[in-house]
Amino acid sequence: MKTADDSLGLLVRAGLPDDLRVLYARYPRGDWNTVHTIGQLGAFWLERHAMFRDFGRLLGSGLEDLREGRVTADRFAKWFAPRLNHFLGDLEGHHQVEDYQYFPLFAAADVRLASGFALLEEDHHQIHALLERNAETANRFYHDLTTGDERLPFSRDAYAVEADALLKGLERHLEDEEDLLIPLLLDQGERKFGGY
Repeated sequence: MKTADDSLGLLVRAGLPDDLRVLYARYPRGDWNTVHTIGQLGAFWLERHAMFRDFGRLLGSGLEDLREGRVTADRFAKWFAPRLNHFLGDLEGHHQVEDYQYFPLFAAADVRLASGFALLEEDHHQIHALLERNAETANRFYHDLTTGDERLPFSRDAYAVEADALLKGLERHLEDEEDLLIPLLLDQGERKFGGY
């Protein structure tokens, strides 16, 4: 699925367009929790996003340890599988809650931002496709890890390509979502959305 404007695609855009940054201009990231205090809902959102970023970095550094021979394939396999499953499952669940519960509320709260939340929902479709490709290559990689298959270097590198694409898209999405969401919460107050 493509956006109406291909320059806003998840893997090509450099950030939100100016028309979606109307509240961000009033509540820039540098003022969050210094000039403007983020409430519990916003803090929760940022913590979840930090967790996804941390998991992505952790999986990447683990893969690098395997590639460089700092960990055995057997040890890596036991470490890798539960962490990747947790990461992919939590990410998918988080996006479903946003799409069905929060994004409609946020989009209705300020019509100027509605297209931004639609863009974030489209990101979720693209991230879902990246998640599926990630899981598919991870399964092949895991099989080769646990069986000692000679194709391990190839499946490892194929997985690394998919993991990098997922993390690149996820980083862009998380930053843009924060730049849209946190200013909205600061502007309208969290009680309107079920926060304190």
